[in-house]
Amino acid sequence: MRAASITRIFRATLLGVAAGVTLPIASSAQLAPGEQQVIAAVDANRDAALALLERVVNINSGSGNHDGVRAVGAIFGAQLDALGFTTQWLDGAAWGRAGHLVAEHPGPGPKLLLIGHLDTVFEADSPFQRFERLNDSTARGPGIIDMKGGDVILIEALRALQATGRLESMHVVVVLTGDEEDSGRPLSRSKGALREAARGAAAAIGLENGAGDPRTAVTVRRGATTWILRTGGTAGHASQVFRADIGTGAVYEAARILATFYDELAGEEFLAFSPGLIAGGSEVDLSAALTEASVAGKTNVIAREVVVTGDMRTISPEQLERTQRRMRDIVARHLPHTTATIEFADGYPPLAPSRGNERLRELYHRVSVDLGTGPVASVDPSRAGAADVAFVAGIVPMIIDGIGLSGTDDHSASETADLRMLPVQTKRLALLLLRLTTMPESLAP
Repeated sequence: MRAASITRIFRATLLGVAAGVTLPIASSAQLAPGEQQVIAAVDANRDAALALLERVVNINSGSGNHDGVRAVGAIFGAQLDALGFTTQWLDGAAWGRAGHLVAEHPGPGPKLLLIGHLDTVFEADSPFQRFERLNDSTARGPGIIDMKGGDVILIEALRALQATGRLESMHVVVVLTGDEEDSGRPLSRSKGALREAARGAAAAIGLENGAGDPRTAVTVRRGATTWILRTGGTAGHASQVFRADIGTGAVYEAARILATFYDELAGEEFLAFSPGLIAGGSEVDLSAALTEASVAGKTNVIAREVVVTGDMRTISPEQLERTQRRMRDIVARHLPHTTATIEFADGYPPLAPSRGNERLRELYHRVSVDLGTGPVASVDPSRAGAADVAFVAGIVPMIIDGIGLSGTDDHSASETADLRMLPVQTKRLALLLLRLTTMPESLAP
């Protein structure tokens, strides 16, 4: 699907969405009797669901706090064990992180993959550590929407299905990763279990908070790629710059490349590329994490080297490949007596647009409408960052994400959840899983 088509779909599905965030009161008029039983089971467990959310939010599980990540994983693992899943903890030592929780419930229905993560951006030394109830409808806490709220929604939807006997016929695989916020390396190892779990799945559903708006779901995510540009020049006295046998130096070469990136690549829809760090002089030492550089040089010396690190966002593998090729071509047009190379690091792939993804969003939209909670539009791809769900793109034919707990200010000390949406999002997920299992026609493209 072309980028222009994505824009049309986004704008079309957004029509009819109310201006306010508050959703209508749920109605059971459009629900089958079995679906109404599932909804009643969600309502019956509201207090326990909220208590589970508070419990896991109060455990620090920053990506670097491996004990904390494992502790949260143990809580969710016990919940899944009780629901009849076979669970296993995959140790993450091979990729430098705590590990992942993988659980499977075999059944005769189509294989459905549910994806979440256990880690947050708030490490053990963060002052933001506790769940805090602000009023009847809101609470603040580290990772409350990104994404412990989504994990609780996942658990509670499965619990409602199990309580009503519907889970028995379902084939569900759950993967809760321990390194979404700061992925272990190499990605081939850290995301290998997720990709393996995706094989044979008819649909994949991510419980990230997405745009934080319950009126939306994510069907397209731009991938994230790191690039490293290095330029070199002939060192010499600054008064001799541009001489035929000396040339321009490394800084001019880097400036030429960056300016040409902007002139030739900026403006393409959904493409973003940004130099985030630049250092140049007689000597440059870039840290292994690509976040710091030490530099030495003088005003009267032609710079010998420059290093630039940057970020690139693309909406499809084709856009990524095309952009990398064009950037390499630009880098190769050297100024006199200079050198330049560009490397692209292992990064998050894009979740490219597909008719399958849009079809799954339409099914979720229908569930929401039948519940009386309004339409669900596709999130503008420019607002959807990279996430684990993208690693199953190309493996699973139907994928959506961003249907976790709604709220605001994730990744900040003001991260706040709309607690009213905890049961609403749980009901939506439970009914979507039920319909995907009991209505084979829903899986048709």
